[in-house]
Amino acid sequence: MPVSEQIASQLPYLRRYARALTGSQQSGDTYVRATLEAALADRALRHEIADSRAALYRAFTRIWTTGHLEPPDASGTRAGTPEQAANVRLATIAPTHRQALLLTTVEEFSTADTARVLSLPEEEVEALVSQAIREIENESKTRVLIIEDEPLISMQLEGLVSDLGHTVVGTAATRGQALEIFEHSPAGLVLADIQLADGSSGIDAVEDLLQLGDVSVIFITAYPERLLTGERPEPTYLVTKPFQEATVRAAISQALFFRSSNPLG
Repeated sequence: MPVSEQIASQLPYLRRYARALTGSQQSGDTYVRATLEAALADRALRHEIADSRAALYRAFTRIWTTGHLEPPDASGTRAGTPEQAANVRLATIAPTHRQALLLTTVEEFSTADTARVLSLPEEEVEALVSQAIREIENESKTRVLIIEDEPLISMQLEGLVSDLGHTVVGTAATRGQALEIFEHSPAGLVLADIQLADGSSGIDAVEDLLQLGDVSVIFITAYPERLLTGERPEPTYLVTKPFQEATVRAAISQALFFRSSNPLG
C-alpha cells in the first residue's frame, strides 16, 4: 500500500483524537494539517509515520507539544465564550494526563504504544492514566440526558453516569422523547446514539436540544465512519460501539472540561 494511502486510512481517527484533545474540530484539524505539512516537507518523517498508527500519533504529539498554532479565526474568539474558558484552563493544566487517558481509552492504544506516542516510560503512562481518572472523579457534577434506544445499553450508561456522581434526568429512545424530557428537565450533558428506535436521528435530536440551551454532547454509535468523513462538521466527542466504560468516562471528562456548546465542530 502506498505511503499516502497508509496515512489516509488513519486520518479520520487522528482527527477524532485531535478534536477531543483541543475541544473543537477547527483547532484539532489545524494541528493535524501541520503534522501532514511537516511530513510532506520531510521524506524521513513521511516514512516514519507510515510505519504504524502509533508513529503517526507520535509525530502529531510532537507538533501539539512544541507548537502553538492558531486556527484561522482564533483571533475572533469572544470573551466569556466556552472556547475562551477552555483556553484559560488549558494554560494551567498539563495536557499529558488527558493525552494518556484518551490514547488508552478512546483510541485504544496499549500502554506500550501510548508510551511510544508520548515518548515516556510505560510506568509513567500508567501513573498519568491513574491521575487522569482521579481528575475525572473531581470534575464538577452535572445533569445528564441519555438518548439511546437499546435498553441494556441505556441502563449501562445510566449506571456509569450515576457512579460518576452525575444526575440522570431521563432516558429517551426517540427524538420526540428527548425533546420532551429536555423541555421539562434541562441537562448539561447529553449522551446520544445516532440511530434511534423510530428511525429518527440522534443528530437531529441534539440539534433540537441546542435550540433550547447550551449543552455538551457525546455521540455514541456503531458506525463512526459515517461521521468521520471530513465532508461536514463532525462530533467533537465520538465513542464507538461496543464501548469500554473507560472510553465513555474519558469522553465525559473531556466534554465537561471544555463545556463546549457546539458539539458538531
